[in-house]
Amino acid sequence: MGRIAGRFARVEPRHRVRDFALGLLSDLPRKNCWSIAEWAGEASPDGMQHLLGRARWDADRVRDDVREYVLEHLGDEDAVLVVDETGDVKKGTHTVGVQRQYTGTAGRIENAQVAVYLVYAGRRGHAAVDRELYIARLWTCDPDRCRAAGLAEDTAFATKPELAARMIGRFLDAGHRASWVAGDEVYGGNPKLRSALEERQVGYVLAVACSAEVTTGAGKLRADALAARVPERAWQKLSAGAGAKGHRFYDWAVIDLAELRPGCHRLLIRRNRTTGELAYYRCYSPAPVPLTTLVRVAGSRWRVEETFQAGKGLAGLDEHQVRRFTSWSRWVTLAMLAHAFLAVVRADEHARHPAPDGLIPLTCNEIQRLFTAFARPIRDAVHRLRWSAWRRRHQARAQASHYHRQAVNQT
Repeated sequence: MGRIAGRFARVEPRHRVRDFALGLLSDLPRKNCWSIAEWAGEASPDGMQHLLGRARWDADRVRDDVREYVLEHLGDEDAVLVVDETGDVKKGTHTVGVQRQYTGTAGRIENAQVAVYLVYAGRRGHAAVDRELYIARLWTCDPDRCRAAGLAEDTAFATKPELAARMIGRFLDAGHRASWVAGDEVYGGNPKLRSALEERQVGYVLAVACSAEVTTGAGKLRADALAARVPERAWQKLSAGAGAKGHRFYDWAVIDLAELRPGCHRLLIRRNRTTGELAYYRCYSPAPVPLTTLVRVAGSRWRVEETFQAGKGLAGLDEHQVRRFTSWSRWVTLAMLAHAFLAVVRADEHARHPAPDGLIPLTCNEIQRLFTAFARPIRDAVHRLRWSAWRRRHQARAQASHYHRQAVNQT
């Protein structure tokens, strides 16, 4: 917390943000301003709500601190930047960015809020270093709605690949180096994102659809049609990285593409050794690299799913109950910081204290359990009863207000 203390001019929010981050790392069954404030020993949620909504501090500067913290502890030359989006199912229509849209979290079209994240994946660990909220055209075409949700009046529509390019640009402009970017079909199918990465000499392994057309010496062909021509001897069995149940082995093949742009352009094909299912990747590197490197980068994309799972399960990344953009950006930034702390502690523990025989290395889940056990504040019965009374009083006011509005509408 000392790394971000300078972002808060007053001592009160400086102390409160520490308690907020501890609350995000706690074992509360549900994390919001009410539950975190009670856990931290405050008399009401007003202070936590003020921290997220009205206190004077810049979430983007704290985001930059999170990035520097992650790079300092997890940085390595072979790290991969992974871009991906995740959705949080939300009710109502007033929460910033919420609309009916597809989200992989639910696996269907739902009323949801979607954000794009940039995850830094290195040998020592992985953590999110940037975030952008996806604001659909339905919102940007309604200035009054944007204004009510705390969005700037000049907020313009940006696609998810454009948001990804914005975050990658910030990362590189901050003086950091990344040799590779990985992402799924949403990003691989976008020519502008690919061109932007090529202009900055950043390699990529981006998934594309089977119908994607690529240029070869024989002309333009669909990716699946090109895969059908690959002879059996061209496939190589390689691991895409270690998973929870061991190495993920697939068959891989790579085909050189005839692109006019400089650099090495290739199509990477992955075949499931059990089902035969195929996946396709557009690849670029400033200079030729071996197949094993492309496979390693393609396998790094799974790290973003692990980051989302840990960020949501351990640090409350998706549990925000806020409506305005400022509060959303502050919540997710502090959740990113909380998860980065777990990732860094895990990396340091693995380096300093290798697990003895019979034990697996410490995981983020186990570190969070231990940290919560030692950092848990002890509250007496009086504190609990005061919060019970506060909740009931608040609910009584809300109930009375609801009945009053109902009576007015009926008349």
